[in-house]
Amino acid sequence: MSVQATQANMPVVLLKEGSSQTKGRDAQKNNIAAAKIIAEIVRTSLGPRGMDKMLVDSLGDVTITNDGATILKEIDVQHPAAKMLVEIAKSTDNEVGDGTTSAVILAGALLEQAESLLQQEVHPTVIVNGYRKAANKAKESLKDLAEQVTANDKSSLLKIAKTSMQTKLVRKDSDKLANMVVESVLAAAVKDGDNYTCDIDDIKVEKKPGGSISDSSIIQGIVLDKEVVHSGMPKKITESKIALINTALEIEKTEIDAKINISTPDQMKSFLNEENNMLKTMVDKVIGTGATVVFCQKGIDDAAQHYLAKAGVLTVRRIKESDLTKLAKATSARIVTNLDDLSEKDLGFADLVEERKIEEDRRVFVEGCKHPKSVTLLLRAGSQRVVDEVERAVHDAIMVVKDVMEFPSIVAGGGAPEIFAATKIRNWANSLEGREQLAAEKFAESLESIPLSLSENAGMDPIDTLTSLRSKQLKGDSWTGIDVMKAEVSNMKTSDIVEPLAVKNQIISAASEAACMILRIDDVIATTKSAGPPPGAEGGMPPGMGGMPPGMGGMGGMPDMGGMM
Repeated sequence: MSVQATQANMPVVLLKEGSSQTKGRDAQKNNIAAAKIIAEIVRTSLGPRGMDKMLVDSLGDVTITNDGATILKEIDVQHPAAKMLVEIAKSTDNEVGDGTTSAVILAGALLEQAESLLQQEVHPTVIVNGYRKAANKAKESLKDLAEQVTANDKSSLLKIAKTSMQTKLVRKDSDKLANMVVESVLAAAVKDGDNYTCDIDDIKVEKKPGGSISDSSIIQGIVLDKEVVHSGMPKKITESKIALINTALEIEKTEIDAKINISTPDQMKSFLNEENNMLKTMVDKVIGTGATVVFCQKGIDDAAQHYLAKAGVLTVRRIKESDLTKLAKATSARIVTNLDDLSEKDLGFADLVEERKIEEDRRVFVEGCKHPKSVTLLLRAGSQRVVDEVERAVHDAIMVVKDVMEFPSIVAGGGAPEIFAATKIRNWANSLEGREQLAAEKFAESLESIPLSLSENAGMDPIDTLTSLRSKQLKGDSWTGIDVMKAEVSNMKTSDIVEPLAVKNQIISAASEAACMILRIDDVIATTKSAGPPPGAEGGMPPGMGGMPPGMGGMGGMPDMGGMM
Protein backbone atom coordinates (compact mmCIF):
# COMPACT_ATOMS: atom_id res chain seq x y z
CA MET A 1 0.00 0.00 0.00
CA SER A 2 2.24 2.72 -1.22
CA VAL A 3 0.61 6.07 -0.55
CA GLN A 4 2.13 9.33 -1.69
CA ALA A 5 0.81 12.76 -0.63
CA THR A 6 0.41 15.36 -3.37
CA GLN A 7 0.51 19.17 -3.04
CA ALA A 8 -3.23 19.30 -2.69
CA ASN A 9 -2.96 16.78 0.13
CA MET A 10 -4.75 14.16 -1.97
CA PRO A 11 -3.36 10.67 -1.48
CA VAL A 12 -2.29 8.71 -4.57
CA VAL A 13 -2.94 4.98 -4.10
CA LEU A 14 -0.69 2.91 -6.36
CA LEU A 15 -1.29 -0.64 -5.22
CA LYS A 16 -4.43 -2.69 -4.73
CA GLU A 17 -5.79 -3.19 -1.27
CA GLY A 18 -4.12 -6.12 0.43
CA SER A 19 -0.83 -5.62 -1.48
CA SER A 20 2.43 -5.44 0.43
CA GLN A 21 5.74 -3.76 -0.23
CA THR A 22 9.08 -4.45 1.40
CA LYS A 23 11.86 -1.97 0.60
CA GLY A 24 15.61 -1.53 0.90
CA ARG A 25 17.54 -3.32 3.63
CA ASP A 26 14.44 -5.16 4.90
CA ALA A 27 13.79 -6.69 1.47
CA GLN A 28 17.41 -7.83 1.19
CA LYS A 29 17.43 -9.29 4.71
CA ASN A 30 14.19 -11.14 4.03
CA ASN A 31 15.44 -12.64 0.75
CA ILE A 32 18.82 -13.63 2.19
CA ALA A 33 17.15 -15.24 5.22
CA ALA A 34 14.90 -17.35 2.93
CA ALA A 35 17.88 -18.47 0.81
CA LYS A 36 19.88 -19.39 3.94
CA ILE A 37 17.00 -21.55 5.22
CA ILE A 38 16.86 -23.43 1.90
CA ALA A 39 20.63 -24.02 1.99
CA GLU A 40 20.33 -25.20 5.60
CA ILE A 41 17.67 -27.78 4.64
CA VAL A 42 19.95 -29.54 2.13
CA ARG A 43 23.29 -28.96 3.92
CA THR A 44 23.04 -32.13 6.04
CA SER A 45 22.47 -34.30 2.95
CA LEU A 46 25.87 -33.45 1.34
CA GLY A 47 28.45 -36.19 0.87
CA PRO A 48 28.64 -39.94 1.51
CA ARG A 49 27.84 -39.47 5.19
CA GLY A 50 24.98 -37.09 4.44
CA MET A 51 21.53 -37.85 5.85
CA ASP A 52 18.35 -38.56 3.88
CA LYS A 53 15.14 -36.56 3.98
CA MET A 54 11.67 -38.05 4.20
CA LEU A 55 9.21 -35.96 2.21
CA VAL A 56 5.45 -36.49 2.46
CA ASP A 57 3.26 -34.73 -0.12
CA SER A 58 -0.37 -33.61 0.21
CA LEU A 59 -1.62 -37.02 -1.00
CA GLY A 60 0.46 -38.87 1.58
CA ASP A 61 3.04 -40.19 -0.96
CA VAL A 62 6.43 -40.66 0.68
CA THR A 63 9.80 -39.87 -0.95
CA ILE A 64 13.06 -40.74 0.82
CA THR A 65 16.13 -39.15 -0.80
CA ASN A 66 19.29 -37.08 -0.36
CA ASP A 67 19.18 -35.71 -3.91
CA GLY A 68 19.12 -31.89 -3.61
CA ALA A 69 16.95 -31.32 -6.70
CA THR A 70 14.35 -33.89 -5.59
CA ILE A 71 14.19 -32.49 -2.02
CA LEU A 72 13.59 -28.93 -3.20
CA LYS A 73 11.09 -30.01 -5.87
CA GLU A 74 9.01 -31.97 -3.35
CA ILE A 75 8.85 -29.42 -0.52
CA ASP A 76 6.82 -26.92 -2.60
CA VAL A 77 8.60 -23.67 -1.69
CA GLN A 78 6.50 -20.48 -1.56
CA HIS A 79 9.00 -17.66 -0.91
CA PRO A 80 10.00 -15.97 -4.21
CA ALA A 81 13.74 -15.72 -3.34
CA ALA A 82 13.80 -19.31 -2.12
CA LYS A 83 12.20 -20.35 -5.42
CA MET A 84 15.30 -19.02 -7.22
CA LEU A 85 17.44 -21.51 -5.31
CA VAL A 86 15.04 -24.27 -6.27
CA GLU A 87 15.45 -23.16 -9.89
CA ILE A 88 19.25 -23.39 -9.74
CA ALA A 89 18.95 -26.91 -8.33
CA LYS A 90 16.66 -27.84 -11.26
CA SER A 91 18.89 -26.23 -13.90
CA THR A 92 22.01 -27.91 -12.46
CA ASP A 93 20.19 -31.26 -12.46
CA ASN A 94 19.10 -30.82 -16.09
CA GLU A 95 22.48 -29.52 -17.26
CA VAL A 96 24.99 -31.82 -15.55
CA GLY A 97 22.88 -34.14 -13.38
CA ASP A 98 24.95 -33.88 -10.21
CA GLY A 99 26.08 -31.19 -7.77
CA THR A 100 22.59 -29.83 -7.03
CA THR A 101 23.13 -29.84 -3.26
CA SER A 102 26.55 -28.17 -3.60
CA ALA A 103 25.09 -25.42 -5.83
CA VAL A 104 22.39 -24.57 -3.27
CA ILE A 105 24.85 -24.64 -0.33
CA LEU A 106 27.26 -22.35 -2.21
CA ALA A 107 24.48 -19.90 -3.15
CA GLY A 108 23.33 -19.82 0.50
CA ALA A 109 26.92 -19.21 1.70
CA LEU A 110 27.47 -16.41 -0.86
CA LEU A 111 24.36 -14.61 0.38
CA GLU A 112 25.29 -15.13 4.02
CA GLN A 113 28.75 -13.60 3.40
CA ALA A 114 27.21 -10.75 1.42
CA GLU A 115 24.97 -9.94 4.40
CA SER A 116 28.00 -9.01 6.54
CA LEU A 117 29.25 -6.72 3.72
CA LEU A 118 25.84 -5.05 3.44
CA GLN A 119 26.02 -4.30 7.18
CA GLN A 120 29.35 -2.58 6.52
CA GLU A 121 27.56 -0.34 3.98
CA VAL A 122 29.09 -1.99 0.93
CA HIS A 123 26.80 -1.38 -2.04
CA PRO A 124 25.11 -4.50 -3.50
CA THR A 125 26.35 -3.63 -7.03
CA VAL A 126 29.96 -3.65 -5.77
CA ILE A 127 29.39 -7.07 -4.17
CA VAL A 128 27.83 -8.41 -7.37
CA ASN A 129 30.78 -7.19 -9.49
CA GLY A 130 33.26 -8.72 -7.02
CA TYR A 131 31.39 -12.04 -7.01
CA ARG A 132 31.28 -12.20 -10.82
CA LYS A 133 35.01 -11.56 -11.15
CA ALA A 134 35.74 -14.11 -8.41
CA ALA A 135 33.50 -16.72 -10.12
CA ASN A 136 35.47 -16.31 -13.38
CA LYS A 137 38.74 -16.59 -11.43
CA ALA A 138 37.45 -19.76 -9.70
CA LYS A 139 36.68 -21.38 -13.07
CA GLU A 140 40.15 -20.44 -14.38
CA SER A 141 41.75 -21.99 -11.26
CA LEU A 142 39.77 -25.22 -11.71
CA LYS A 143 40.84 -25.39 -15.35
CA ASP A 144 44.49 -25.27 -14.19
CA LEU A 145 43.79 -28.00 -11.62
CA ALA A 146 41.86 -30.29 -13.99
CA GLU A 147 43.32 -33.34 -15.64
CA GLN A 148 42.51 -34.36 -19.19
CA VAL A 149 41.27 -37.92 -19.69
CA THR A 150 40.45 -40.03 -22.73
CA ALA A 151 36.73 -39.67 -23.43
CA ASN A 152 36.06 -43.40 -23.79
CA ASP A 153 38.53 -44.57 -21.12
CA LYS A 154 36.44 -47.07 -19.19
CA SER A 155 38.51 -47.00 -15.97
CA SER A 156 38.23 -43.17 -15.65
CA LEU A 157 34.48 -43.32 -16.36
CA LEU A 158 34.02 -46.02 -13.71
CA LYS A 159 35.76 -43.85 -11.09
CA ILE A 160 33.47 -40.93 -11.99
CA ALA A 161 30.31 -43.07 -11.77
CA LYS A 162 31.38 -44.63 -8.44
CA THR A 163 32.17 -41.22 -6.89
CA SER A 164 28.71 -40.00 -7.87
CA MET A 165 27.12 -43.06 -6.23
CA GLN A 166 29.16 -42.86 -3.03
CA THR A 167 26.79 -40.20 -1.74
CA LYS A 168 23.67 -42.30 -2.37
CA LEU A 169 21.79 -45.16 -0.83
CA VAL A 170 23.29 -47.56 -3.41
CA ARG A 171 26.87 -47.14 -2.12
CA LYS A 172 27.45 -50.82 -1.33
CA ASP A 173 26.28 -51.88 -4.82
CA SER A 174 28.09 -49.03 -6.59
CA ASP A 175 30.61 -51.35 -8.33
CA LYS A 176 27.94 -53.26 -10.24
CA LEU A 177 25.72 -50.25 -10.96
CA ALA A 178 28.68 -48.09 -12.07
CA ASN A 179 29.68 -50.81 -14.53
CA MET A 180 26.11 -50.92 -15.93
CA VAL A 181 25.98 -47.13 -16.23
CA VAL A 182 29.33 -46.87 -18.07
CA GLU A 183 28.38 -49.66 -20.50
CA SER A 184 25.04 -48.03 -21.26
CA VAL A 185 26.56 -44.57 -21.90
CA LEU A 186 29.31 -46.04 -24.11
CA ALA A 187 26.61 -47.88 -26.11
CA ALA A 188 24.49 -44.75 -26.58
CA ALA A 189 27.43 -42.37 -27.29
CA VAL A 190 27.98 -41.21 -30.86
CA LYS A 191 31.47 -40.26 -32.06
CA ASP A 192 31.73 -37.14 -34.20
CA GLY A 193 35.40 -36.66 -35.20
CA ASP A 194 37.28 -36.51 -31.89
CA ASN A 195 34.22 -35.54 -29.89
CA TYR A 196 31.45 -37.63 -28.40
CA THR A 197 27.80 -36.79 -27.93
CA CYS A 198 25.40 -38.82 -25.89
CA ASP A 199 21.61 -38.55 -25.79
CA ILE A 200 20.54 -40.00 -22.44
CA ASP A 201 17.03 -40.54 -23.83
CA ASP A 202 18.55 -43.53 -25.63
CA ILE A 203 19.14 -45.18 -22.26
CA LYS A 204 15.85 -46.63 -21.09
CA VAL A 205 15.55 -47.09 -17.33
CA GLU A 206 12.96 -49.66 -16.20
CA LYS A 207 12.41 -50.21 -12.49
CA LYS A 208 10.66 -53.06 -10.75
CA PRO A 209 10.35 -53.55 -6.98
CA GLY A 210 11.27 -57.02 -5.78
CA GLY A 211 14.60 -58.80 -5.27
CA SER A 212 17.64 -56.75 -4.33
CA ILE A 213 19.73 -53.98 -5.94
CA SER A 214 22.33 -56.60 -6.99
CA ASP A 215 19.64 -58.23 -9.22
CA SER A 216 19.69 -55.14 -11.48
CA SER A 217 20.96 -55.79 -15.00
CA ILE A 218 21.76 -54.15 -18.31
CA ILE A 219 19.97 -55.43 -21.42
CA GLN A 220 21.64 -54.90 -24.79
CA GLY A 221 18.31 -53.94 -26.24
CA ILE A 222 14.93 -52.84 -24.91
CA VAL A 223 12.51 -53.97 -22.18
CA LEU A 224 8.87 -53.19 -22.93
CA ASP A 225 6.29 -52.79 -20.21
CA LYS A 226 3.82 -54.81 -22.36
CA GLU A 227 2.83 -58.39 -23.00
CA VAL A 228 2.21 -60.51 -26.10
CA VAL A 229 -1.29 -59.69 -27.43
CA HIS A 230 -2.58 -63.24 -28.15
CA SER A 231 -2.31 -66.38 -26.08
CA GLY A 232 -1.74 -68.47 -29.22
CA MET A 233 1.42 -66.58 -30.19
CA PRO A 234 4.91 -67.85 -29.33
CA LYS A 235 6.41 -66.32 -26.16
CA LYS A 236 10.00 -66.67 -27.35
CA ILE A 237 11.60 -66.06 -30.76
CA THR A 238 15.32 -66.49 -31.44
CA GLU A 239 17.15 -64.91 -34.38
CA SER A 240 14.16 -62.63 -34.73
CA LYS A 241 13.35 -60.33 -37.64
CA ILE A 242 11.52 -57.31 -36.23
CA ALA A 243 8.97 -55.09 -37.98
CA LEU A 244 8.14 -51.71 -36.37
CA ILE A 245 4.73 -50.44 -37.49
CA ASN A 246 3.30 -47.04 -36.72
CA THR A 247 -0.16 -47.74 -38.17
CA ALA A 248 -3.16 -49.71 -36.89
CA LEU A 249 -3.82 -53.26 -38.10
CA GLU A 250 -7.54 -52.54 -38.03
CA ILE A 251 -10.32 -51.47 -40.40
CA GLU A 252 -10.30 -47.71 -40.16
CA LYS A 253 -13.56 -45.91 -39.54
CA THR A 254 -14.62 -43.52 -42.30
CA GLU A 255 -14.27 -39.80 -41.61
CA ILE A 256 -17.83 -39.17 -42.76
CA ASP A 257 -20.88 -41.00 -41.45
CA ALA A 258 -21.79 -43.87 -43.74
CA LYS A 259 -24.73 -46.27 -43.70
CA ILE A 260 -24.82 -49.77 -45.19
CA ASN A 261 -28.22 -51.35 -45.87
CA ILE A 262 -28.10 -55.11 -45.48
CA SER A 263 -31.30 -56.96 -46.29
CA THR A 264 -30.24 -60.62 -46.52
CA PRO A 265 -27.94 -62.91 -44.43
CA ASP A 266 -25.78 -63.50 -47.51
CA GLN A 267 -25.04 -59.80 -47.77
CA MET A 268 -24.05 -59.78 -44.11
CA LYS A 269 -21.80 -62.76 -44.63
CA SER A 270 -20.09 -61.23 -47.66
CA PHE A 271 -19.61 -57.95 -45.75
CA LEU A 272 -17.87 -59.75 -42.86
CA ASN A 273 -15.82 -61.86 -45.28
CA GLU A 274 -14.67 -58.69 -47.02
CA GLU A 275 -13.58 -57.19 -43.66
CA ASN A 276 -11.68 -60.38 -42.84
CA ASN A 277 -10.05 -60.42 -46.26
CA MET A 278 -8.87 -56.83 -45.81
CA LEU A 279 -7.32 -57.71 -42.42
CA LYS A 280 -5.77 -60.88 -43.85
CA THR A 281 -4.24 -58.84 -46.70
CA MET A 282 -2.68 -56.48 -44.11
CA VAL A 283 -1.25 -59.40 -42.13
CA ASP A 284 0.01 -61.13 -45.30
CA LYS A 285 1.95 -57.98 -46.23
CA VAL A 286 3.69 -58.10 -42.85
CA ILE A 287 4.35 -61.86 -42.94
CA GLY A 288 5.48 -61.67 -46.57
CA THR A 289 8.53 -59.62 -45.56
CA GLY A 290 9.73 -62.52 -43.38
CA ALA A 291 9.03 -60.72 -40.10
CA THR A 292 8.80 -63.02 -37.04
CA VAL A 293 8.15 -60.23 -34.50
CA VAL A 294 5.80 -57.24 -34.90
CA PHE A 295 5.80 -54.19 -32.63
CA CYS A 296 2.82 -51.94 -33.35
CA GLN A 297 2.26 -48.44 -31.95
CA LYS A 298 -1.50 -48.60 -32.48
CA GLY A 299 -4.28 -51.17 -32.13
CA ILE A 300 -4.52 -54.63 -33.72
CA ASP A 301 -7.92 -56.14 -34.59
CA ASP A 302 -8.87 -59.52 -33.05
CA ALA A 303 -9.01 -61.13 -36.51
CA ALA A 304 -5.55 -59.74 -37.37
CA GLN A 305 -4.25 -61.12 -34.05
CA HIS A 306 -5.65 -64.53 -35.00
CA TYR A 307 -3.90 -64.54 -38.41
CA LEU A 308 -0.61 -63.37 -36.84
CA ALA A 309 -0.85 -66.07 -34.16
CA LYS A 310 -1.58 -68.67 -36.88
CA ALA A 311 1.61 -67.59 -38.69
CA GLY A 312 3.59 -67.87 -35.41
CA VAL A 313 4.47 -64.14 -35.27
CA LEU A 314 5.09 -62.65 -31.80
CA THR A 315 3.16 -59.38 -31.65
CA VAL A 316 2.99 -56.50 -29.16
CA ARG A 317 0.59 -53.55 -29.59
CA ARG A 318 0.06 -50.00 -28.26
CA ILE A 319 3.75 -49.31 -27.71
CA LYS A 320 4.71 -45.76 -26.76
CA GLU A 321 6.24 -43.69 -29.54
CA SER A 322 9.39 -43.09 -27.45
CA ASP A 323 9.82 -46.87 -26.98
CA LEU A 324 9.32 -47.47 -30.70
CA THR A 325 12.08 -44.94 -31.46
CA LYS A 326 14.38 -46.69 -28.96
CA LEU A 327 13.58 -50.07 -30.58
CA ALA A 328 14.53 -48.63 -33.97
CA LYS A 329 17.89 -47.50 -32.58
CA ALA A 330 18.51 -50.79 -30.81
CA THR A 331 17.52 -53.21 -33.61
CA SER A 332 18.42 -51.01 -36.64
CA ALA A 333 14.83 -51.38 -37.93
CA ARG A 334 12.94 -48.64 -39.77
CA ILE A 335 9.60 -47.43 -38.43
CA VAL A 336 6.97 -47.87 -41.18
CA THR A 337 3.78 -45.79 -41.30
CA ASN A 338 2.30 -47.40 -44.42
CA LEU A 339 2.11 -51.20 -44.75
CA ASP A 340 2.57 -50.98 -48.53
CA ASP A 341 6.07 -49.56 -47.92
CA LEU A 342 7.13 -52.42 -45.61
CA SER A 343 9.89 -54.55 -47.10
CA GLU A 344 12.54 -56.94 -45.87
CA LYS A 345 15.23 -54.24 -45.68
CA ASP A 346 13.09 -52.34 -43.12
CA LEU A 347 13.32 -55.20 -40.60
CA GLY A 348 15.53 -55.09 -37.53
CA PHE A 349 17.35 -57.97 -35.85
CA ALA A 350 17.73 -59.28 -32.31
CA ASP A 351 19.07 -62.59 -30.98
CA LEU A 352 16.12 -63.04 -28.66
CA VAL A 353 12.62 -61.61 -28.18
CA GLU A 354 10.91 -63.12 -25.16
CA GLU A 355 8.02 -62.47 -22.78
CA ARG A 356 9.12 -62.97 -19.17
CA LYS A 357 7.35 -62.69 -15.89
CA ILE A 358 8.95 -60.33 -13.34
CA GLU A 359 7.17 -60.61 -10.00
CA GLU A 360 3.48 -60.41 -11.00
CA ASP A 361 3.95 -58.46 -14.28
CA ARG A 362 4.81 -59.69 -17.75
CA ARG A 363 7.34 -57.79 -19.86
CA VAL A 364 8.76 -58.27 -23.34
CA PHE A 365 12.57 -58.38 -23.59
CA VAL A 366 14.35 -57.59 -26.86
CA GLU A 367 17.92 -58.76 -26.30
CA GLY A 368 21.16 -59.44 -28.13
CA CYS A 369 21.02 -56.56 -30.60
CA LYS A 370 24.21 -56.47 -32.65
CA HIS A 371 25.17 -52.79 -32.34
CA PRO A 372 22.54 -51.30 -30.09
CA LYS A 373 22.41 -47.52 -29.95
CA SER A 374 19.76 -47.82 -27.30
CA VAL A 375 19.98 -50.02 -24.20
CA THR A 376 17.88 -50.70 -21.09
CA LEU A 377 18.84 -50.65 -17.44
CA LEU A 378 16.50 -52.90 -15.43
CA LEU A 379 16.68 -51.74 -11.81
CA ARG A 380 15.52 -53.90 -8.89
CA ALA A 381 15.23 -53.26 -5.17
CA GLY A 382 13.31 -54.49 -2.16
CA SER A 383 10.60 -51.80 -2.18
CA GLN A 384 9.19 -49.00 -4.33
CA ARG A 385 10.87 -46.29 -2.18
CA VAL A 386 14.29 -47.89 -2.56
CA VAL A 387 13.96 -48.55 -6.30
CA ASP A 388 12.97 -44.87 -6.81
CA GLU A 389 16.15 -43.77 -4.99
CA VAL A 390 18.22 -46.25 -7.05
CA GLU A 391 16.77 -44.67 -10.20
CA ARG A 392 17.77 -41.17 -8.99
CA ALA A 393 21.31 -42.40 -8.21
CA VAL A 394 21.62 -44.06 -11.63
CA HIS A 395 20.33 -40.89 -13.38
CA ASP A 396 23.02 -38.79 -11.66
CA ALA A 397 25.73 -41.34 -12.55
CA ILE A 398 24.61 -41.49 -16.22
CA MET A 399 24.74 -37.68 -16.40
CA VAL A 400 28.25 -37.35 -14.91
CA VAL A 401 29.64 -40.07 -17.20
CA LYS A 402 28.02 -38.28 -20.16
CA ASP A 403 29.60 -34.99 -18.95
CA VAL A 404 33.08 -36.51 -18.94
CA MET A 405 32.61 -38.06 -22.38
CA GLU A 406 31.54 -34.72 -23.84
CA PHE A 407 34.07 -32.60 -21.84
CA PRO A 408 36.90 -35.00 -20.90
CA SER A 409 38.34 -33.13 -17.89
CA ILE A 410 38.25 -34.28 -14.26
CA VAL A 411 39.06 -32.73 -10.90
CA ALA A 412 39.40 -34.19 -7.41
CA GLY A 413 36.35 -34.70 -5.22
CA GLY A 414 36.08 -34.33 -1.45
CA GLY A 415 36.16 -30.51 -1.41
CA ALA A 416 39.70 -30.33 -2.90
CA PRO A 417 38.86 -28.08 -5.90
CA GLU A 418 36.90 -25.66 -3.69
CA ILE A 419 39.84 -25.22 -1.30
CA PHE A 420 42.25 -24.86 -4.26
CA ALA A 421 40.06 -22.20 -5.92
CA ALA A 422 39.51 -20.38 -2.60
CA THR A 423 43.30 -20.13 -2.01
CA LYS A 424 43.87 -18.81 -5.55
CA ILE A 425 41.07 -16.22 -5.21
CA ARG A 426 42.45 -14.95 -1.86
CA ASN A 427 45.88 -14.34 -3.41
CA TRP A 428 44.33 -12.72 -6.49
CA ALA A 429 41.91 -10.54 -4.47
CA ASN A 430 44.78 -8.35 -3.30
CA SER A 431 45.22 -7.12 -6.87
CA LEU A 432 41.65 -5.74 -6.97
CA GLU A 433 41.07 -2.12 -6.17
CA GLY A 434 38.34 -0.81 -3.94
CA ARG A 435 35.64 -2.73 -2.13
CA GLU A 436 35.41 -5.49 -4.76
CA GLN A 437 38.41 -6.96 -2.97
CA LEU A 438 36.21 -7.62 0.08
CA ALA A 439 33.58 -9.32 -2.09
CA ALA A 440 36.22 -11.57 -3.72
CA GLU A 441 37.52 -12.61 -0.27
CA LYS A 442 33.97 -13.42 0.82
CA PHE A 443 33.55 -15.53 -2.34
CA ALA A 444 36.64 -17.54 -1.33
CA GLU A 445 35.19 -17.99 2.16
CA SER A 446 31.89 -19.18 0.65
CA LEU A 447 33.64 -21.82 -1.47
CA GLU A 448 34.99 -23.32 1.75
CA SER A 449 31.43 -23.93 2.96
CA ILE A 450 31.35 -27.14 0.85
CA PRO A 451 34.37 -28.90 2.50
CA LEU A 452 33.09 -27.55 5.86
CA SER A 453 29.69 -29.20 5.31
CA LEU A 454 31.39 -32.44 4.17
CA SER A 455 33.51 -32.61 7.32
CA GLU A 456 30.57 -31.75 9.61
CA ASN A 457 28.42 -34.49 8.05
CA ALA A 458 31.29 -36.97 8.47
CA GLY A 459 31.55 -36.17 12.18
CA MET A 460 35.01 -34.59 11.78
CA ASP A 461 36.13 -31.37 13.39
CA PRO A 462 35.45 -28.75 10.67
CA ILE A 463 38.12 -26.23 11.78
CA ASP A 464 40.90 -28.85 12.10
CA THR A 465 39.91 -30.40 8.78
CA LEU A 466 39.90 -27.06 6.98
CA THR A 467 43.29 -25.96 8.35
CA SER A 468 44.80 -29.35 7.48
CA LEU A 469 43.44 -29.09 3.92
CA ARG A 470 44.79 -25.58 3.47
CA SER A 471 48.28 -26.42 4.74
CA LYS A 472 48.60 -29.54 2.54
CA GLN A 473 47.39 -27.67 -0.52
CA LEU A 474 49.80 -24.80 0.12
CA LYS A 475 52.61 -27.38 0.16
CA GLY A 476 51.70 -28.23 -3.42
CA ASP A 477 49.41 -31.24 -2.98
CA SER A 478 46.45 -29.72 -4.81
CA TRP A 479 44.51 -33.01 -5.03
CA THR A 480 44.18 -33.24 -1.24
CA GLY A 481 40.57 -33.50 -0.12
CA ILE A 482 38.35 -35.11 2.52
CA ASP A 483 37.97 -38.88 2.32
CA VAL A 484 34.64 -38.88 4.12
CA MET A 485 34.32 -42.66 4.50
CA LYS A 486 37.69 -42.90 6.24
CA ALA A 487 37.13 -39.54 8.01
CA GLU A 488 40.59 -38.25 7.08
CA VAL A 489 42.32 -35.75 4.82
CA SER A 490 44.12 -37.59 1.98
CA ASN A 491 45.01 -37.52 -1.70
CA MET A 492 41.87 -37.92 -3.76
CA LYS A 493 43.67 -39.44 -6.75
CA THR A 494 44.82 -42.44 -4.75
CA SER A 495 41.32 -42.78 -3.25
CA ASP A 496 39.77 -42.68 -6.78
CA ILE A 497 37.43 -39.86 -5.76
CA VAL A 498 37.08 -37.74 -8.90
CA GLU A 499 34.40 -35.51 -10.41
CA PRO A 500 33.81 -33.94 -13.83
CA LEU A 501 35.11 -30.39 -14.33
CA ALA A 502 31.81 -29.58 -16.08
CA VAL A 503 29.89 -30.21 -12.84
CA LYS A 504 32.13 -27.91 -10.77
CA ASN A 505 31.88 -25.13 -13.35
CA GLN A 506 28.09 -25.44 -13.40
CA ILE A 507 27.93 -25.29 -9.56
CA ILE A 508 29.98 -22.06 -9.47
CA SER A 509 28.05 -20.45 -12.36
CA ALA A 510 24.59 -21.35 -11.07
CA ALA A 511 25.30 -20.38 -7.44
CA SER A 512 26.98 -17.05 -8.21
CA GLU A 513 24.26 -16.05 -10.73
CA ALA A 514 21.47 -16.82 -8.25
CA ALA A 515 23.25 -14.97 -5.42
CA CYS A 516 23.88 -11.92 -7.64
CA MET A 517 20.27 -11.83 -8.77
CA ILE A 518 18.94 -11.94 -5.19
CA LEU A 519 21.43 -9.28 -4.03
CA ARG A 520 20.29 -6.82 -6.69
CA ILE A 521 16.68 -6.91 -5.41
CA ASP A 522 15.87 -3.94 -3.15
CA ASP A 523 12.10 -3.85 -3.43
CA VAL A 524 9.59 -6.71 -3.15
CA ILE A 525 6.04 -5.83 -4.18
CA ALA A 526 3.51 -8.60 -3.61
CA THR A 527 -0.05 -8.28 -4.85
CA THR A 528 -2.87 -10.42 -3.58
CA LYS A 529 -5.43 -12.18 -5.72
CA SER A 530 -8.75 -10.44 -6.22
CA ALA A 531 -11.12 -11.43 -3.48
CA GLY A 532 -14.10 -11.59 -5.90
CA PRO A 533 -17.43 -9.79 -5.50
CA PRO A 534 -18.31 -8.69 -1.98
CA PRO A 535 -21.09 -10.52 -0.17
CA GLY A 536 -24.52 -9.32 -1.20
CA ALA A 537 -23.39 -8.14 -4.63
CA GLU A 538 -25.46 -10.10 -7.16
CA GLY A 539 -23.89 -11.51 -10.25
CA GLY A 540 -20.56 -9.87 -9.66
CA MET A 541 -21.94 -6.30 -9.89
CA PRO A 542 -19.92 -3.52 -8.25
CA PRO A 543 -21.00 -2.47 -4.75
CA GLY A 544 -24.08 -0.28 -4.78
CA MET A 545 -25.43 -1.79 -8.01
CA GLY A 546 -27.11 -4.73 -6.40
CA GLY A 547 -30.55 -3.10 -6.60
CA MET A 548 -32.31 -0.84 -9.08
CA PRO A 549 -31.99 2.96 -9.10
CA PRO A 550 -34.47 4.87 -6.95
CA GLY A 551 -37.84 5.16 -8.56
CA MET A 552 -37.49 1.88 -10.44
CA GLY A 553 -38.42 -0.46 -7.62
CA GLY A 554 -41.41 -2.10 -9.24
CA MET A 555 -43.09 -1.03 -12.45
CA GLY A 556 -44.01 2.46 -11.31
CA GLY A 557 -41.28 4.02 -13.35
CA MET A 558 -42.48 2.42 -16.59
CA PRO A 559 -44.49 4.35 -19.22
CA ASP A 560 -48.25 4.04 -19.17
CA MET A 561 -48.96 0.74 -20.94
CA GLY A 562 -52.76 1.12 -20.93
CA GLY A 563 -52.85 2.04 -24.60
CA MET A 564 -50.98 -1.07 -25.59
CA MET A 565 -53.60 -3.48 -24.37
